[in-house]
Amino acid sequence: MKVRIELVKSPIGYKYDQRQTAKALGLRKMHDVVVVEQTPQILGMVRKISHLVRVEQVQ
Repeated sequence: MKVRIELVKSPIGYKYDQRQTAKALGLRKMHDVVVVEQTPQILGMVRKISHLVRVEQVQ
């Protein structure tokens, strides 16, 4: 199953590791969207920056 992740809040002003997590997911600019496979690693990254992103499952 895949998840759609959208960056809805800027990581500027947050901790360095949170900015790097957004970058590692492929989220560079506001409202960037990536569709990735749902794995424990991806879900952990999403949990770390959950206050910056919107997530929904995609069939």
